[in-house]
Amino acid sequence: MSFGQGGPQWGPGGQNQNPYGGQGQAPYGGQDANAYGGQDLFGNRSASPDPFGQRGRTDDNTPDWAALADASAARTRRKRWLLIGGGALATAAVAGIVATAVVASNGDGDSNASGKNSSEFPAPPDLPKDTTQPQPSFSSVAPLPPPNPKDFISNEKKDTAPLSAETLFPGKKLTMGDRVYAKGGTARTGDCASATQGALGPILDRNGCDQVFRATYSKDGIAVTVGVAVFGAEAEAKKAVQQADGNVAPLAGSGVATFCKGGPVCRFTANSYGRYAYFTATGYTQAKSVTKGDTKAFQTGDDLAEFTFRQIVRRGEAQASAAATAPAA
Repeated sequence: MSFGQGGPQWGPGGQNQNPYGGQGQAPYGGQDANAYGGQDLFGNRSASPDPFGQRGRTDDNTPDWAALADASAARTRRKRWLLIGGGALATAAVAGIVATAVVASNGDGDSNASGKNSSEFPAPPDLPKDTTQPQPSFSSVAPLPPPNPKDFISNEKKDTAPLSAETLFPGKKLTMGDRVYAKGGTARTGDCASATQGALGPILDRNGCDQVFRATYSKDGIAVTVGVAVFGAEAEAKKAVQQADGNVAPLAGSGVATFCKGGPVCRFTANSYGRYAYFTATGYTQAKSVTKGDTKAFQTGDDLAEFTFRQIVRRGEAQASAAATAPAA
């Protein structure tokens, strides 16, 4: 690339033509070069009042326009080269600063060797070196649903938890709401018919009754005997309740007087849950019958029936919970 070669073209007359209309005329209204006051354009004293020296005039004392143009072009080239050189120096200085910063930020070995830590360029955190460790996996097989508590009390093969009068009727008293019942005697027998009155015994035997548990509770002169007949399967217990006739034999003793014998009317109920059929006999310990409007006697019998049902349900829940938390075989 070239800058300012040759003089400026002033018109068709050539480089020596006067741009102000006359070849012998001074370019500033007829005055000579003394108008510059004996200094050149850069403020330097000149031996000649002509700012361009002898190159600025011809023999006839007129300005040499070609020489003036050459001098102007030379100055322009110098200025351009100065600007280009200054820009190059500035670019080189910026590049040097950037390179120094990059080297300083990447000079991890030098900073570690000198024991100094850079606060402006902290070291990146260590990346894991072992990338071959197995990733966590998730099974696509849905987990099994929790066991149904009723399944454990519906068949003797699964209902294997200990069973006794104490597990069915624990403690010495029973609290239902604000009512507290004292527990009397308990009994267990494998002869199911011996724990019944009337036709209930043969019905239990025909449907495969295995054993009967009984317990008596009393409060305010009212006594209730609860009898739980245990079968091998749920269907047998249901059928026994559907055919039920007669009642469970009241169990006196252990602080409870004889009741439901010798004429007074008592209240009897029958129900089942799972492989368990449960019966209640409610009566007064004095010679008094239970009537339909006797809410006190009805409530006592219902409380004992509800308690027995809850005990059977809890038995199933306990076995289901144990099965759910047991380790896989």
